[in-house]
Amino acid sequence: MTDPQHRERIRRSFDRAEGYDGAATLQRLAAHSLAARLVRALDGRKPTRILEIGCGTGLLTELLARNWPEAQIVATDFAPQMLERASRRAIPRTEFKLMDAANPTVEGPFDVVCGNLVMQWLEQPAQVMERLGGLLAPGGVLAVSTLLDGTFAEWKAACASEGVQPATPHYPQAGQIQAWTPWLFAGLWESESCVQAFGSGLEFVRHLKATGASVPQAGRKPMGAVALRRVARRLDHSGAAITWQLAYGCFRKPPVAGVFVTGTDTGVGKTLVSACLVRRWQAIYWKPLQSGLADEAGDTSTVAHLAQGAECLPPAGAFQASLSPQAAAEAEGAHVSRAQLALPEVEDGRLLVVEGAGGVMVPATDELMMLDLAAIWGLPVVLVARSGLGTLNHTLLSLQALRSRGVAVAGVVLNGPPNPANRRTIAQLGKVRILAEVGHMPALSPASVAEAAATFPAWEAVCTRP
Repeated sequence: MTDPQHRERIRRSFDRAEGYDGAATLQRLAAHSLAARLVRALDGRKPTRILEIGCGTGLLTELLARNWPEAQIVATDFAPQMLERASRRAIPRTEFKLMDAANPTVEGPFDVVCGNLVMQWLEQPAQVMERLGGLLAPGGVLAVSTLLDGTFAEWKAACASEGVQPATPHYPQAGQIQAWTPWLFAGLWESESCVQAFGSGLEFVRHLKATGASVPQAGRKPMGAVALRRVARRLDHSGAAITWQLAYGCFRKPPVAGVFVTGTDTGVGKTLVSACLVRRWQAIYWKPLQSGLADEAGDTSTVAHLAQGAECLPPAGAFQASLSPQAAAEAEGAHVSRAQLALPEVEDGRLLVVEGAGGVMVPATDELMMLDLAAIWGLPVVLVARSGLGTLNHTLLSLQALRSRGVAVAGVVLNGPPNPANRRTIAQLGKVRILAEVGHMPALSPASVAEAAATFPAWEAVCTRP
């Protein structure tokens, strides 16, 4: 909300919405839906500090306190009268604070930052999401909801039938909100449609006023009384039902600084790329599942040799057969639990490079694929792909699989002879950054790895949205 006058009109409209709680049927439904998604995203973890933006009269705030009664909640809004109404709920362990979501004035870290139906009011939602993400502790969750384009479609159709230009706000399209996701955060947007029946078109108009949502879009004047009654009657003829299009997003900040290295296939160069990253970033290396030890020394010892001086953590499971980790473990009668595959703790200032086995759809355990582990860990992925013929299908399918699970992709590394056409196609169609290209190495040695590692970006560059 960069227009000060428009911003003030919105603030006054919400402050005057004395009947908000009685009219906010959709807002209450969205609050429950967002809270349920937040519970799933936290997966049993109990937040100790929660920041809520745009708390309004406290619909979501109450649910937060109910779900996590021991958490300290900071509930904020930029409309002082809304805050006053919320404070009357006497929600335990909650501090109410006047704050504009676009310019946070609180200090983190928080385990949860959330806001119900706030983002559509902000003029720079992507930048706000980045700022809010910066207030999260490692592994913290940012959960928001927003209205989408298509909301009030019936009212807009009635306006068109009467030759009247609607003054309702422009809401973002579903494709636009993908760019709001904070960089390298894991998570997905989910959308739903809700239809609310009103007794008449004028009842819908009164509903907007009661909930503080009657402010016309910036630069537009409110509809005149005569035109308003004509449009309301037209809406009556179509049944006086209104559709709301909503989107919910839950995004997790990486629990540690680092990446998960996976590939489009086995033998594609994941270990070489991992060694380069470990060398470039002076990172800690962890290969949680290692198979094929009957035929080779294993990737942990390889990285320890190639990235000389690297700290390498022991695998959670190491098996002899050259099979998928799941099949190799089964052959030995072994079982690796999800608890054994929890990310190791890393001291502040250190980076962690985790190397997977095979590609994203390789079975890791009886219950989990490598893709599942990527989603559980919440680390951004570095995808290693061959540079030559056949890589387009494998790479684009792998990117699609990762994104379908909400896994953040830091970039792709191409391994093999340079292929400008494939590089360009993967970058454009995959909408991904090419982090590096690793050419043929006649002799694999610490010196050759050090030379290749120098071509990889610094960690700070990886953390910067391209």
